[in-house]
Amino acid sequence: MHIDSPISATLVAWGNAWLGGHVSLEGALDRVEREAGPQVVAAEGVETPLLAFLVDRRIEGLRAFRLALPVPGDPLGLTGPPAFNGAAVDAGQAAVAVLPGRCLGLVPSADRRGSSYSGVRWAVAEASAVPPDVPSLAEAEQALRTTMMAATEALLGVDGPAQGFPAPDALDRAGEALAPGYPGRAHRVGALASRLSVALRLADERGLTSGQLAARGQALRDLDRAVRRARVAAHNAIVESQV
Repeated sequence: MHIDSPISATLVAWGNAWLGGHVSLEGALDRVEREAGPQVVAAEGVETPLLAFLVDRRIEGLRAFRLALPVPGDPLGLTGPPAFNGAAVDAGQAAVAVLPGRCLGLVPSADRRGSSYSGVRWAVAEASAVPPDVPSLAEAEQALRTTMMAATEALLGVDGPAQGFPAPDALDRAGEALAPGYPGRAHRVGALASRLSVALRLADERGLTSGQLAARGQALRDLDRAVRRARVAAHNAIVESQV
């Protein structure tokens, strides 16, 4: 089941802040639960609270989280195996827990029970320990800004209603912020990518011809690719600084 909340990004950011000693485990968990409600982790047919899962993995040597934001044809942040990749692509997101000699993939889905309970269920799968081929923070920032300018020109050049992006004041509260402990550049890139991600969701295609949709669609697809890479690079910045 696809989940609309960017909960994997929140778990990665605040999980890394906890592992780096910048926030307490309770503080990190509170921030994650404020994003999407109570969280449980399912592995081998057994469900445990996210808190217990994190404590147990920390005892095993958990040292970092990585973010994956894959789409069909672009498995960004994934290195296998196929079962985990497929689940992550279906969800459009995943978090990868990095442990000594191995990784665990966590794929979120909506968890609704009865009329009032609404949270997140994380499915756990073995993930490849091979580091993903993702851009550096500097590369992602440059590509994002270049693509943003190109997309803006393309959208403004398409005749028809609802061109360009929403006004900046419409995005003032858009998207999630990174957690404490991340470098300033990561905060800057993550904030820009998050705002543009919201702008992409708000892009309105009504009233355009098929030709106008094609021109606009390519610009938005290019920007979506750059946005996802920038978000992954920003959220993985703490991990990369440890290499």
